[in-house]
Amino acid sequence: MEVSAPTVTLAAPYMTSVKFGKCTDGDRISCVVDGDTLWIDGTKVRVADIDAPEISEPKCASELVLGNRATQRLIELVNQGPFELQAWPGRDKDRYGRTIRVLVRHGHSLGDILVSEGLARTWTGRREPWC
Repeated sequence: MEVSAPTVTLAAPYMTSVKFGKCTDGDRISCVVDGDTLWIDGTKVRVADIDAPEISEPKCASELVLGNRATQRLIELVNQGPFELQAWPGRDKDRYGRTIRVLVRHGHSLGDILVSEGLARTWTGRREPWC
């Protein structure tokens, strides 16, 4: 019998300080999927202000390498202490049903850190190729 975790409504602003690891097949409560997607208290969240390289279906080897680096860095960032989930103006969910939020600590976007380190791009409303 499969038991699913309760889904928490992540009304913005929402503060969390759980410990995150990389998502595995069985763990989908609080974990990082890739550089711009994570599960928080059983809810799948898309980091609203960035686009990170793919690791599940990369288009080339360099995208996979950069995507793995972005994933690891997001794990580090979310584990550095409590952060707030802020609403993305005009949208609550993306086309895949993920909750859209900006991750903020002390008034600064965690996504902006990934962008400044070359591990993600600022979200412009559409995906751009990484290869």
